[in-house]
Amino acid sequence: MNEPYLQRLTSQLVDALEKLPAETRQRHIDWLREVQNPDGGFSGREGGSDLYYTGFALRSLAVLQGLTPELCTKTGDFLRKKMGEPASVIDLFSLLVSCFLVPLGGGPDVLAEAPADWPERVAGTLESFRTADGGYAKMPGGISGSTYHSFLVMLALQLLDRPVPRLDDLVKFVKSRRRDDGGYVEIAPMKRSGTNPTAAGIGILQMADALDEEARSAVCDFLEQLPSSFEGGLRANDRIPAADLLSTFTGSWTLFQLGAIDRLDAVAVREYAESCEIPTGGFRGGLWDEGFDVEYTFYGLGVFGLFAQPE
Repeated sequence: MNEPYLQRLTSQLVDALEKLPAETRQRHIDWLREVQNPDGGFSGREGGSDLYYTGFALRSLAVLQGLTPELCTKTGDFLRKKMGEPASVIDLFSLLVSCFLVPLGGGPDVLAEAPADWPERVAGTLESFRTADGGYAKMPGGISGSTYHSFLVMLALQLLDRPVPRLDDLVKFVKSRRRDDGGYVEIAPMKRSGTNPTAAGIGILQMADALDEEARSAVCDFLEQLPSSFEGGLRANDRIPAADLLSTFTGSWTLFQLGAIDRLDAVAVREYAESCEIPTGGFRGGLWDEGFDVEYTFYGLGVFGLFAQPE
């Protein structure tokens, strides 16, 4: 696939979410703008601003076409303060995504004052998370790789426009995480696949142009079994009775990319996302969840985009 993964995802959601009623779009835009902190960042459900939630807030506003120069300028100030701090894979990925979105929304080029070799230095830092099995861990010194963190590293390298070192080793690592049920696991000892590591594994194989037809078919069969019979959304794995918005989005997006989203009941999945929507803006994680935040808001908007109602 020539188009970068995140660009493809964002473009799909931007186009689809334009079909939402203007009132719905504006409600979520207003809520996201209201929860920005004075320092320019965004928080989860507790604590101060952090890169992870700032990235999700910006991505949510981007797909709603709700970024503004004022908001992005404030966020740019927050990102500058974070650039020199030690960071995990998640933090580095979130920083890169945010630095990409801020100027698109009319804010500053946060990286303009960075050293010329900053992309190479970040790529080198990412490679320090490499593990002996060919994957990547959350932090340096990991014993074995994580499917999720390996996916984030690959996305980050795409944002940096840098190749993945030893790509064949990463592909081999991901294929080792496949299980007999057709999906993928997060860590090696696990026997039963999960929705989210499957989405990450397929994402890596797609970006590496290493997904064969047999694996594609098996993944579609696996994900088709994950919807909750009484809720409509997708479950994190086949042993969990309740659906969640994260798994619903990642599983649906994976099937969409594989040309098999029709394996899901579009009405049921969309109604599940609607049941997680907060009337004043934002989304909760599932019917079991009493809170809501910017991360689940992105997943909810993503489901709305993937199952947009025809005009």
